[in-house]
Amino acid sequence: MKIAVVGAAGMVGSRVVGEAVSRGHDLVAVFRKEPTAAPPPGVIAVRGDADDPDHMSRLFTGADAIVAATRPAPGHEDTAVRTTTALLTAAGTAGTRILVVGGAAPLRNPGRPDRLVLDSPEYVPEPFRAIAAASAAQLDACRAHSADWIYLSPPALLEPGHRTGKYRRGTTTLITTADGTSRVSAEDLAVAVLDELENPGEDRHFTVGY
Repeated sequence: MKIAVVGAAGMVGSRVVGEAVSRGHDLVAVFRKEPTAAPPPGVIAVRGDADDPDHMSRLFTGADAIVAATRPAPGHEDTAVRTTTALLTAAGTAGTRILVVGGAAPLRNPGRPDRLVLDSPEYVPEPFRAIAAASAAQLDACRAHSADWIYLSPPALLEPGHRTGKYRRGTTTLITTADGTSRVSAEDLAVAVLDELENPGEDRHFTVGY
């Protein structure tokens, strides 16, 4: 499978690239800036402007799947919808399915099904509310678009860690452990991304967690 990964330098994107290479896929790794190191075998590194749908659609031509793993810089959360919409448009033009790695905010609170994670301070402290709100708006942008998309919400805590190859999959409710923790490593999130690309599920919005 030929996979294009946008945001290949980021925490999630870099691990998706590594996981895909380990499974024998061909990769087009899209970077905002020139990469500082040579890509591993099987990876074509290119520069791309995620906000330019015409340019991105040309990069996506011939790809079997696209992973959008972009994340706005602090203070620029309002760009998330614009960038996501541009990538959706580019994917639609290329006729390629796109998996958007978003945020946990649009998920339901498992203890309060009437409340979103966005509105749950125990999962989204005030300093993170802006990026959380951006991810909720990002999912709305996907729902309004005609592209063939799927949206992956990570759990409340996503950080670098170890690859176990194990996770639980859910739909629109945050996955937590018995003690209320909601987390997964970026490495295992990448496993979930590749599992979905290789064996697509039926849900357009899904989540994972331990």
